[in-house]
Amino acid sequence: MTESDTVTERRLLADRLAASGDLRSPEWRAAVEAVPRELFLQHGVFLPDEAGYWHPVPTLGADPTEWVALVHTDQSLVTQLDDRLTVDRTTDPLRGIATSSSTMPSLVISMIEALGIEAGHSVLEIGTGSGYSTALLCHRLGEESVTTVEVDPEVAVRADAALEKAGYSTWTVLGDGLLGHPHRAPYDRIIAACAVRRIPHTWIRQTAPGGVILATVGSWSYGTGLARVTVTDRGTAEGRIIGQSCFMHARSQAPRRHFGDLADRTAYADTERPARIAPGVLDGWMPSFLAQLAAPGTEHVTAREADGQETVHLIDIARESFAEITWDGGGWLVRQGGPVSLWDAVETAIAAWQRAGQPPIDAVDLEITATAHTYRIGDDPALRWEHRVV
Repeated sequence: MTESDTVTERRLLADRLAASGDLRSPEWRAAVEAVPRELFLQHGVFLPDEAGYWHPVPTLGADPTEWVALVHTDQSLVTQLDDRLTVDRTTDPLRGIATSSSTMPSLVISMIEALGIEAGHSVLEIGTGSGYSTALLCHRLGEESVTTVEVDPEVAVRADAALEKAGYSTWTVLGDGLLGHPHRAPYDRIIAACAVRRIPHTWIRQTAPGGVILATVGSWSYGTGLARVTVTDRGTAEGRIIGQSCFMHARSQAPRRHFGDLADRTAYADTERPARIAPGVLDGWMPSFLAQLAAPGTEHVTAREADGQETVHLIDIARESFAEITWDGGGWLVRQGGPVSLWDAVETAIAAWQRAGQPPIDAVDLEITATAHTYRIGDDPALRWEHRVV
């Protein structure tokens, strides 16, 4: 099937994105209608099932009609597992951690729209992935105005080949996106297609005054926020969280996979008490985001016992601290160890947020300097979190 065969599907995708409110401008509609997403998924995708397995769906041998329908759905399509495994290397369902994908078009286009890109702008993209979003940027701005950085060599090679096939010889750079790409700075816009624990200050230094950075911030795989900040002429940045967002983390910041070391990490508790807030509150997106503000750098791990009972852990590896919340039959019990009382901080933040009327995530302001990232909701000191860099 040639790219001309999917013109109708691309138009229909653009219609759906416009109807949902994600696609708002004619310039980006033209990009969605022009860029064939299937070119960036030529090696196939993995689809999940309810049992936690990934099923490889290769393009070779796939029913053309079903494949085109899949490609033009509004969903993220996983292209790599465990930093190495692609569809062309397996035929059986398997378990694994998704490490590269083609992001759902609605999220891609809503983020691009939120950047406020104008003709003549130069853009740095962090995380090339499949290359689809890179192609959208190139269509609007021209390939010379787009620089994209990808940390995974194989992902970068495949994306670059797809971009060339689509007609875009852009600047595809192999490297650590957390460092940006200073050689082509300054940029008018920086957009991250990965989550980061905090916006690196080097991105701010590589952005022209008045330029905008858009990135998903947080340390967990859930409950992260989309930050939009404008760079000032003082080398700082100011903005706010504009909504919920979920991306795979930058490789060097990806959450650890805790298997057998939880018992060791939680062996020595300094305090033990009834929990004032049940851990189920973290199922909510905003409380989860608040927990990451109150206890930055922690990892959230849930362990299921043989009887089905869940135990929730917050682990701060750098500060050798933990909180373990368990059900003791009559209520939730929290054990904490290390110099930082993680669950105390989480409870304080969530209680203050509840007293304030549970404001939404887009009420969170963000100010970034070379030495600190400060989040706040209104003027309440209990809803202010300063994360020191040094």
